[in-house]
Amino acid sequence: MKFRISPLVSDIIISVYVIVTLYLRFKYENQSNITIANSLVIGVCFFVILWSLIKLKILNPNWFGLFNSKKI
Repeated sequence: MKFRISPLVSDIIISVYVIVTLYLRFKYENQSNITIANSLVIGVCFFVILWSLIKLKILNPNWFGLFNSKKI
């Protein structure tokens, strides 16, 4: 049995995750002198974590009903 989160809760978790990671990136970039390449690597790492959770079907986003969901 896989651990699955409902679509609405997944949407909320993804939204909060994106907002928090953007805040942390901007705060970290302002406090330290890092290059554009480092910033991109940090962003890709945050994105890969989110992508892997969706690919493993732990998060099941419904994208707040913007797209047609697949019926299984």
